[in-house]
Amino acid sequence: MSMFSTGILVLTTPLHALPPRLAPVLSSAAQLVDRTLYVHLHPGLNLGSTSQPRPVYIPPVLDLSNLITCLYSKATDICGHLDVRILLSNVCSHTGASSCTSLSSDPFLTPQSLSHSPDVVLTDFLLLDPSQSVQVTQRLEKYTGQCYVCGPALHSVLLHSQLQKLQKNENGVTQCEESAKPLQTYNDVVVGGTFDRLHGAHKTLLNISCMLANRRFSIGVCDQAMLKKKVLSELIQPYSLRVQKLQEFLHDVKPSLQIEITPLEDPFGPSTTDPLLECIVVSEETRRGGNAVNQKRIENGLSALELHEIQLLKDVHHTETEEEKISSSSLRSRLLGTLLVPPEKPDLPLRPYIIGLTGGSGSGKTSIARRLEALGATRIDCDQLGHKIYEVDTPGYHKVLEEFGQDILNEDKSINRRALGRKVFGNQERLKALTDIVWPAIALLVKDMVSQARAEGKGVCVIDAAVLLEAGWTDMVHEVWVTIIPGEEAVQRIMRRDKISTQEAERRLQSQWSNTKQVEHANVVLSTLWEPEFTQKQVLKAWNLLQERVQQRENQ
Repeated sequence: MSMFSTGILVLTTPLHALPPRLAPVLSSAAQLVDRTLYVHLHPGLNLGSTSQPRPVYIPPVLDLSNLITCLYSKATDICGHLDVRILLSNVCSHTGASSCTSLSSDPFLTPQSLSHSPDVVLTDFLLLDPSQSVQVTQRLEKYTGQCYVCGPALHSVLLHSQLQKLQKNENGVTQCEESAKPLQTYNDVVVGGTFDRLHGAHKTLLNISCMLANRRFSIGVCDQAMLKKKVLSELIQPYSLRVQKLQEFLHDVKPSLQIEITPLEDPFGPSTTDPLLECIVVSEETRRGGNAVNQKRIENGLSALELHEIQLLKDVHHTETEEEKISSSSLRSRLLGTLLVPPEKPDLPLRPYIIGLTGGSGSGKTSIARRLEALGATRIDCDQLGHKIYEVDTPGYHKVLEEFGQDILNEDKSINRRALGRKVFGNQERLKALTDIVWPAIALLVKDMVSQARAEGKGVCVIDAAVLLEAGWTDMVHEVWVTIIPGEEAVQRIMRRDKISTQEAERRLQSQWSNTKQVEHANVVLSTLWEPEFTQKQVLKAWNLLQERVQQRENQ
């Protein structure tokens, strides 16, 4: 079990020799820290000397860029639960001297405040003489306190045991030659992206951009129009939250930079109009976009930007349906079936545990309900219950006739649903009059069926209800599950299923709550966009996680 919420890892190994040591260091750190792990680089730091070491500037060189990429890649693989952040306040080039606090001596005239105050400091420093342990930890804590504002009772841990084992394995192995090739830095650097739930690839892009920027870092963040074509766009964090997370991360990484964040409503943003920009950071995947930016700049009479290309990070955990690189779309797909928002505890008996399952027309809601039923849930089909409300001589039947007249009847006295639909279509007042009759009646039938399931000792009920949210039935359920698919796919499915025109299908969708609005109320989100096998995997994941939650609540 982890002991500390936030830690700072001081890496003292020379940059070129660090990559093979990262795995054991990060594995050890992940056993002690469970939330945020800051990384401070000081190649060659000697904590075993008799004098107290001081922080120094390190130059932006190729090895540092490679290390940033390697470290975030390893962190994603080894300790994906940790928010790892490489700190660059002590990285400065001579050409960018004006942006440094004091090139002559200490990069930290005062300790830097971090978003999360460290509780523990860790280091890869190799302690060859165990009798020096106390002195080394004291120097480490004092050194760290010179650099950063830490918790009042800072602990220190030497990770030398893991590295001593590694060093034995490295005997006879030739180390890579150090590449101290300096990197060109720039006063003003620009990047663009979605930056949804900052992951290792985002952090690599941001860290290398911060390393290259001496004065200003301009970031375009996709908003609204630029999100429509994104996979599972409904699960993308709100723009304001993404900006907040960016600002927090960048303030930790390099607080001396001037940060400018602007919403992107087109692929270019300020990159084609800002005359002061000098460099755009791209990947192999986005290089074409960088070239398009330069073409626009030249058309606008501006100088072309230098393109600095970074590596794509491979995702060792990707599945057959996901991209090989670390990507936000893959991470969003992994959210399907998981608990996105903890449910509020409603005033309901714990058994049966009630899932309210909803989604737009064509979303595959009922197919998911049937899959859950096959796993052991009791399914309550609100569409079928709705038909009962209209049955001849029921209370609902008479209320509908009283409100809408006898001209909606068929020859056999049954209600003609099409005729009734024509009376309410496009008329919000008349539609409300109908739903005020039907929805409360369906809710009563649902409650009766839940009571029956409780009497039979059922563990889980799934209320399959297209209007769950519109009808305000969330007080009848423990959790809300929402199924989503893109609007274009929904239209095609509705057309095939109901043999109606594109316009009719689109009108039907527009009359319902949007995916985004429904997801705002969801505890769990599912999607039937892909093959049935992938849908089944989602449902199994959601079901198994649900069983764990129910068990935990029963044990409370």
